[in-house]
Amino acid sequence: MSPNLTVFSVIASVAILLFFGSLYTRFRLVTLGKSEDRFSQVGKRIRNMLLYAFAQRRVVTNSYRFGLNHVIFFWSFFILALVNIVALLSGLFPDYINLSRLPNGTYHSLALIFELAWPIALLCVIIAIVRRVAFRPGYVLPLQADALIILTLFIGLMVGFYGRQASQIAQGGIAGASYMPIANFIASTFYSGRSVETLTQQANFFWWLHAIFLLVFLNYLGYTKHTHILAAIPNCFFKSMEKVTTQPREEFKKGNSFGTGQVDQFRWKDLFDSYACTECGRCSDACPATFTNKPLDPRLVIQDIKLNLLKNGQRLLSNEKPVMPLIGPEGEGTVSEESIWACTTCAACMEVCPVFIEHVPKLVSMRRDLVEMKAKFPPELLTFFENIEQRSNPWGAAPSDRLKWAAEIETKPFTAGKTEYLFYVGCAGSFDARNKQVTLATAKILDASGISWGILGKDEKCCGDSLRRLGNEFVFDSMVKENINIFKKAGVKKIITQCPHCYSTFKNDYRQYGAELEVIHHTELINQLIKENRLKLNGSRDLGNVVFHDSCYLGRYNEIYEAPREAIASVTGQTPTEMTRHNERSFCCGAGGGRMWMEENIGKRINLERVEEALKKDPRTICVCCPYCMTMFEDGLKDEKASDKVQVLDLAEIVARALK
Repeated sequence: MSPNLTVFSVIASVAILLFFGSLYTRFRLVTLGKSEDRFSQVGKRIRNMLLYAFAQRRVVTNSYRFGLNHVIFFWSFFILALVNIVALLSGLFPDYINLSRLPNGTYHSLALIFELAWPIALLCVIIAIVRRVAFRPGYVLPLQADALIILTLFIGLMVGFYGRQASQIAQGGIAGASYMPIANFIASTFYSGRSVETLTQQANFFWWLHAIFLLVFLNYLGYTKHTHILAAIPNCFFKSMEKVTTQPREEFKKGNSFGTGQVDQFRWKDLFDSYACTECGRCSDACPATFTNKPLDPRLVIQDIKLNLLKNGQRLLSNEKPVMPLIGPEGEGTVSEESIWACTTCAACMEVCPVFIEHVPKLVSMRRDLVEMKAKFPPELLTFFENIEQRSNPWGAAPSDRLKWAAEIETKPFTAGKTEYLFYVGCAGSFDARNKQVTLATAKILDASGISWGILGKDEKCCGDSLRRLGNEFVFDSMVKENINIFKKAGVKKIITQCPHCYSTFKNDYRQYGAELEVIHHTELINQLIKENRLKLNGSRDLGNVVFHDSCYLGRYNEIYEAPREAIASVTGQTPTEMTRHNERSFCCGAGGGRMWMEENIGKRINLERVEEALKKDPRTICVCCPYCMTMFEDGLKDEKASDKVQVLDLAEIVARALK
């Protein structure tokens, strides 16, 4: 085969320059983002890339039935990338690059693999198309013209490859033809008896067909959603080396802007995320806001960031003003305020994303811009912000009321050098009537175990969780510093919390301020005390069928799943009943991310969706481990008129009732 090397060299050079030019134009825009270290611990990052990008670990987990289809297609496509490169180079330099030069065993194996990769990849594409046409789940995008163009180009490549191979086999120009079953079949069935000249012309034609389709495919790739093919693998390399449990801290300096009001105020990894998005829709499927028909769809947020970057990027590089707002009225390339405020920060989207896109920090960063720079937030939050700032609790109650929960029991103040644990009661545990009962149950357990514990009483302040998730970073910053000073003066080193939001904030957010605190959630402590035989239990009391709910900030954020389940089993003698969505796939109660203090007027209430899911398991008791979950479940049961049949209990209440 002897294609016109001069002509092809010119065509290939132009096509390759256009390809890399388009990539440079797009990926250069990522440099607009703020700096961030995503290159440390290279060895671990390479391992992550191999595990999650090449082994596709997240793609095949979480019960997604078509994950295996994607894995097979990924590897087939990867193999075909090598096939296409080798085919072009061997055509251009047949005397230097030819697989037949390899040892027979290697050559024959590769020849067979290359032959079979094409139909396997085609079958995977067809399965994906049929799925979108015939039985598409709601979170999967419908079939688009883009997919059909890709399919057409793929078939063109396939025809070119097999046509060339078959022509050469018919000429007797390929060794090991028996290891190329498809091309060999085409050659023996359709090309036998043709002249050498005809077969040579055919081989040249199919070589050119394959080459042109390959170059077109290459350039088309960079202008479609399939850019993720180039970005997803490195995005797994750049994934956070720690679980994403908080948002970056911003320094408060005169003249600084806070949060993200335009696209270049994101971190560079945030911008790279937008290119890596595969639009698979798993984040949308997991999102409680999307599921209950709120304006938020995590996938669309990421796509809007990408579209905004592509629209404004070149202007921002030239120090010109953007022409499309990042936050504003609903439309492609702009994220609506309603979407931003609908997020519960439950992190379900990040838990299922196969390429580790970090949705929640982006949404919180945009909230910061709305609160700190524009003073635009839902009106009901004004009272909440004022109460926190003035009285350090959401209800605006007097600080002296923090001790009212302990009116009927004896408590001791935390004393440095004498008290081991600070029992941080929290705002809900101090002021909310229902959650005061949980506080009393926890105190009863601590006393029964003989643990040395004390409280701060009226000196206790709010941890600031909701402030940070709602974007009020300035007040959160001052509150953290005040709390850290209180802890240092009191000599606090170990903290027990009964609220997962307090737990996560002290454990994860306060680390950004240099706080070194040993924080334990009451579920972990209770289970540990039971295992150490420091709590004597009589068994369950009228609990019936116990259905367990995983709190987002206890489970997904801090991976505490087994401790509460083991504690329940110790009391009841059997593991609790699981809801359909549980553990890392648990469905949010709807109160996280500051949503506890906001109205929910759009779509179905998230807590009702979760309560309905629990009621399907015919519970007598729903066990929770979070004051927000407690409130949301009890409200939901009242709305469902099931509160007389089903009780909601915190784990501490279940264990306290079982104490001898």
